[in-house]
Amino acid sequence: MRVYVPLTLPGLAEAHRSGHLGSGPFTAYAVTPALREWYLSDDIEELEYAALGRAALASLRLLAGDPGAARRRVVVAVDVPDGTAQGDPGRGLDPAALGQVRVAGSVPLAKAAAVHVDSSDAEADVAAAADALAAADGGDDDARFVVDGAEDHELLWYATQEVPHLVGPGD
Repeated sequence: MRVYVPLTLPGLAEAHRSGHLGSGPFTAYAVTPALREWYLSDDIEELEYAALGRAALASLRLLAGDPGAARRRVVVAVDVPDGTAQGDPGRGLDPAALGQVRVAGSVPLAKAAAVHVDSSDAEADVAAAADALAAADGGDDDARFVVDGAEDHELLWYATQEVPHLVGPGD
């Protein structure tokens, strides 16, 4: 099963140093039955793109909680054995939980298929979105518009061999 793990650049640097994503059960996003029902598509590529988008929003939430992190969303796509990632069936179509799964344990970064990261051109919009997130969650339509502005930026695809370049020298 492919899962999408939301991170920040410091989180990716830590995964690069340790060689693992997560240190125990951690949150990721995947094509779940609830996501399929919400998205109303049978096209697996479209569904995986929707799961990637959910992980990108989760990465934005991580950025909102870490003001020192570079304002670039990070998502690692990794394949885990079936049964390793479980959704919460009790949350059904809860918009906050669509596609959300818990991965049972750490996953070697070497198992990653790709890393998706915002370009530096997106940093201003991502920073504004991270700052507006709490107000958007509270129902502020103007703040929601700012958050949606980050989604206008496509995450770039990187091979796992490029992680050292993404996290900078010394990592």
